[in-house]
Amino acid sequence: MTDHPNQVPAEFVPPSVWRNPWHFLAFGFGSGTLPKAPGTWGSLVALPFIPLFQLLPDWGYWLMLGITMLFGFWLCGKVADDLRVHDHEGIVWDEMVGMWITLWLVPEGWGWLLLGFLLFRVFDILKPWPIRWIDRHVHGGVGIMLDDVLAGVFAWMALQLIVWGWANGLSATLGW
Repeated sequence: MTDHPNQVPAEFVPPSVWRNPWHFLAFGFGSGTLPKAPGTWGSLVALPFIPLFQLLPDWGYWLMLGITMLFGFWLCGKVADDLRVHDHEGIVWDEMVGMWITLWLVPEGWGWLLLGFLLFRVFDILKPWPIRWIDRHVHGGVGIMLDDVLAGVFAWMALQLIVWGWANGLSATLGW
């Protein structure tokens, strides 16, 4: 089941994913070819990159986000055009960038990565306003990317509030 009338289910795996490097990237190194919940798999594939990105200075991580987002506008648009569909569910580069946004400036540790993953998936699936509106009304590579970029920003804000609360005594208050 898809949100868009011309969106192709992930069960249809174009053979080009395994032959074309742009398609392979857009499909999250192949994770978008999995038949159930490709966005979740794409989000998971993004996680191992985080410890590497956390080695960058904050401005370097921010620069990487800008580059991967701008690249994603082109990449997702190109692959969607190549496949002749608005937004193939298997295109998960947008989820990967959304995860990377969510986890910018997060403390190191798998617990924070898991919490960020869960927050991002909630915002990506529920699509609160204006995410849902953008998902339905903005097209092309920008439209494919922008709803997940915003889901990442929303999840990032929620996660930063939790990190701030944790750093300011929430853990002691809860007895953790």
